[in-house]
Amino acid sequence: MNLFRFCSGLRVLGYLMILLVAAVVVVSYYAVVVFTWWPIFLRRGHPSLLSALAFFILLLFHLLLIMLLWSYFTVVFTDPGSVPENLGVELTGENLEAGVGISTDRRAPGSLGYCVKCRNVKPPRCHHCSVCQRCVLKMDHHCVWIVNCVGARNYKFFLLFLFYTFLETVLDTIVLLPSFIEFFSQAIMHSASPGKIAVLFLAFVLNLAFALSLLCFVVMHISLLSSNTTSVEVHEKTGDDRWKYDLGKKKNFEQVFGKSKALWLLPLYSKEDAESITALRGVNFPTRSDIDA
Repeated sequence: MNLFRFCSGLRVLGYLMILLVAAVVVVSYYAVVVFTWWPIFLRRGHPSLLSALAFFILLLFHLLLIMLLWSYFTVVFTDPGSVPENLGVELTGENLEAGVGISTDRRAPGSLGYCVKCRNVKPPRCHHCSVCQRCVLKMDHHCVWIVNCVGARNYKFFLLFLFYTFLETVLDTIVLLPSFIEFFSQAIMHSASPGKIAVLFLAFVLNLAFALSLLCFVVMHISLLSSNTTSVEVHEKTGDDRWKYDLGKKKNFEQVFGKSKALWLLPLYSKEDAESITALRGVNFPTRSDIDA
């Protein structure tokens, strides 16, 4: 079995995942907006409270959808971070070729490493991705859903994508539940359109499944974010010593989301954060010893 061909195949799978995301969005939009709540909002004779609820649901649905798609396309098209070409300029050509003075893939966390596949040095927290076939700065993982790696420069956008997708799927599940129960009972009596029932059933089940699975990912990444750890680094930690990059929950959060509070929920960085927070560039990372000094 050729693992490299398998890894390359994951990129093809990723493009299919993008189509799946688009399909889920379309089905959910039809079920929530076109089929369920927009008619309620337009229908005359409904109590004003129900119309107000429909308006609120439609507004919240579209707001979350915009933020979801914005975060999604931002993380898809943002490079997670590549090793700068001049990173090893201080090393002699011989040392760089042989890896003398620097460690291999079994380096201690935080040390300067050397990638035998890229034939180049790599900074702390950097790892080689077999799918992308290159080293990625502060690599967290390769995500087939975005056909991209999650790294130093797009981790915030990935977390926002998870966050808004989770909220959207939870909202869809809640607002579709009454209609799901109603039309399920109508289906038994054969009084509803089979096509509408199929779309409603598919949208409800898909959103419920995504909401439950995303809950696990959200909780996991909140834990990683709070300790300033990546998915890869979880397996690199040794012993009971506190992780050297754990600066405290507030500073750990700022290492990913920046210090501009107004932009925390938006998939972008302020110019000041992009220039002042070295962790966002993915090469140098502050440690607890730097903070305590």
